[in-house]
Amino acid sequence: MSKLTKQDVSKAAWYWTFFHHCCQNYERMMGLAFCSTLAKPLKKLYGNDKKGLSEALTRNMTFFNTEPQLGSLIPGMTLALEEAKANGEPVEAEVINSTKSALMGPFAGIGDSILVGTYNPILLSIGIGLSANGSPLGAIFFYLTWTISVVLLKYFGFIKGYSMGMDAVTTLLNSGLKDKIVTALNIVGLIVIGGVASTTVAAPIKWSFNAGEMVVAIQSSILDKILPGLVPLVLTLVCYWLMSKKNWSANKIILLILGIAAVCVPLGIM
Repeated sequence: MSKLTKQDVSKAAWYWTFFHHCCQNYERMMGLAFCSTLAKPLKKLYGNDKKGLSEALTRNMTFFNTEPQLGSLIPGMTLALEEAKANGEPVEAEVINSTKSALMGPFAGIGDSILVGTYNPILLSIGIGLSANGSPLGAIFFYLTWTISVVLLKYFGFIKGYSMGMDAVTTLLNSGLKDKIVTALNIVGLIVIGGVASTTVAAPIKWSFNAGEMVVAIQSSILDKILPGLVPLVLTLVCYWLMSKKNWSANKIILLILGIAAVCVPLGIM
């Protein structure tokens, strides 16, 4: 029975920290980097068992894509599950694959919203303020703060994921608990994404109704009275419908929005 040392886990965590986007491709996204991160620990766990090692590497080379900072919990947890399986504990390969697949979406939504959509712009706004009169202080502040933050988050997130996986390996196998966790993460992720969409999508209507001296602004006097942000909400839902039901690509959605803007802005509608 082989067991990973703290050094083995630490090396894997550092590898994920700096190489989680190496070999990025449209077929597997981060799958090759995920497999490469776990490769050396898996070789130690399986030793001369070439068949077991081959199966472990193959299942960790499948499609994987998430936000790499908060998502670092997932490869750490996967390594713990792989260690348990290699040492003969009742961990099925399907459980490992389903855990990865179930968690990568919620962590991507939460991580992108909190870090990329909120934390990063906050740091940028501070950096812009510090860059008054051409000072390089703002750029230095942003680079150091963001880099140190994400490096520490990725490394210690991986370590935490590993320790959680080892401590909770039996309870994580309980499908009921896993489903509750995934459902909760999905709910939080959708709430965060919805909040970000409501504050970042802008589609103001400039039309107004004129009758003598009376001027009624369509946006402020009518639409905002019905529901603030009604037009951005409709636009977001239409884009979602086109992508989910009509299989439109992101590029087609962007072209559609540019087309709407190209028509409505010159005509004074928006």
